[in-house]
Amino acid sequence: MRIESSELIINSDNSVFHLHIRPEQLADNVILVGDPSRVRMVASFFGKCEAENASREFHSVTGYYKGVRFTVLSTGIGSDNIDIVMNELDALANIDFKTREIKEEKRSLRILRLGTCGALQPDIKPGTPVFSLVSIGFDGVLNWYAGRDMITMADAEAAFLKHIEWERHLQIPYFVKADEGLASLFENDTLAGMTISAAGFYAPQGRVLRLGLAMPDLLDKCESFRYEGYRIANFEMEGAALAGFARLMGHRAATLCCTIANRYNHDALPDYKTRVKEMVEMALGRLVAGQ
Repeated sequence: MRIESSELIINSDNSVFHLHIRPEQLADNVILVGDPSRVRMVASFFGKCEAENASREFHSVTGYYKGVRFTVLSTGIGSDNIDIVMNELDALANIDFKTREIKEEKRSLRILRLGTCGALQPDIKPGTPVFSLVSIGFDGVLNWYAGRDMITMADAEAAFLKHIEWERHLQIPYFVKADEGLASLFENDTLAGMTISAAGFYAPQGRVLRLGLAMPDLLDKCESFRYEGYRIANFEMEGAALAGFARLMGHRAATLCCTIANRYNHDALPDYKTRVKEMVEMALGRLVAGQ
C-alpha cells in the first residue's frame, strides 16, 4: 500500500515533516526529552555527534555514547506531541521514503523517555528517579487508534474507574505496561511504580489557581489506589502515549523521571537540573550495558 503525500509529508531534503530527521540519521536507541535545551545536555555525554536537526520544539542530535549509536530528541510538552513524534519515528524506521510503502522487514526501536515528575506518595523524596512500570493515560490520545484494547490492561482500568469515581465528561483512562526488558535494566537504580500521564499541568494534575476542579478529590484518590501491589507514584505528561504507541507499533519503550516535587508534602527540589543530569548519565550507562 502506497502512503499518499497528504498522509506522510516528506520535506524536500528527504526528512520527515515535523522532526526534520532523515531516515539514515535515526539510531536504533532513542532518548526522548521534553525540553529542547536538554538535548544538548544529553548529547554532551556523546563522544561523537554525526547529525543535528531543529524545527519548532523538535531538536535532535544523533551520536555515539561508548560506541553505541543514540538519537536524542525533544518532544515538547504533552501527549499530542507524542502522537507526532512516535508516528514520525516509526515512519523513519518502517516506511520507505522513496516508494512510500511500508517495509516488509520491520525495525524495532528502543526508546527511553527521560523527564521530570511530581511525586504522589509521601515517602518519595524530590530527587528520586521513578521508573514507570505502568503508565496511566489521562490524555485519551491512544483511544483514537485501533487496537487500543489489545495492548492495555482492562482489569486495571476498571478497578481505577471504580475507585476514582471518574467524571463522565472526561476521556477514559488507559493503562499500558513499560517494555519488560527496559524495566529489568533499571530495577536496581530506581523506584518503580505506576505513573499518571496527565492531559495538562494544572487541573488535570489537581492544581488550583483561579478555576475550580471537576474532580476536587483526584489527588487523594490517586494516592490511595492500589493494583496488584503497585501504587501510583507520580504525575507526568507523556509516558502513557509513548508506551501505548510503542506496544502498537512493535517498539520497546519506557519512561524514567526525576522527581522534582512532592505534591503530597508540598515540597520541591530547587537544584533539580543536577539530579536530572545524574539520571541521564546513569540511564545511558544502563542502556549501553543492556545492548
